[in-house]
Amino acid sequence: MAKGPQYRVQFRRRREGKTNYYLRRRLLVSRLTRFVVRKSLNHLIVQLINPKVNGDLTIVSVNTKELQTKYGWKAGTGNLPAAYLVGYIAGKKALSKGIKQAIVDIGLYPCVSGSRTLAAIKGALQAGLKIPVEENILPDDDRVKGVHIKEYYEKIVGGELKTSKHQFTKLLAAGVDILKLPEHFNEVIEKINQSFQIEKTEKQSSKKTVKTTKGGHS
Repeated sequence: MAKGPQYRVQFRRRREGKTNYYLRRRLLVSRLTRFVVRKSLNHLIVQLINPKVNGDLTIVSVNTKELQTKYGWKAGTGNLPAAYLVGYIAGKKALSKGIKQAIVDIGLYPCVSGSRTLAAIKGALQAGLKIPVEENILPDDDRVKGVHIKEYYEKIVGGELKTSKHQFTKLLAAGVDILKLPEHFNEVIEKINQSFQIEKTEKQSSKKTVKTTKGGHS
């Protein structure tokens, strides 16, 4: 362990490998809402966070479990399509709360081209949220729709790949037709869009009702 009068003990979260304070300072200086992506092996969470003196304020929070329970996603939660959809929902929620721009915060994760983290960012971008990012590192449209998963499964079923279907056991047990995964993706996107359209319509209707009520009392 380093010793001496010039030695400074690092902050606890830096010692634990949880926070890069140099990067965090740069994010805070931008004064933009942070688009925070965190992941585990089987799940992913996206949050939009504003820094405050007394602690960070979470404006939006979406995870892959919500994707399953609210929007009927059946094709697993640890893949690219699920990550994209979570980012897409987060982007829609951010816009509905008046957030139009954000800056990426992926913590200590390395920025790997075409990864789940970047799939979530692409989802938010295509939902309409402005995020400064090089688009050439984002996964292409076929990958976020799960076309690569479908094609891989086709090769196994067709005997081109000498491997078992063991990794697809949970999906098959859930009744997912892997050969129609891109279609299932599109169905869920449609459900998400319909959900936010209904929410928008209800808000507009509520505002009109309030105006009418005020006008009646004048």
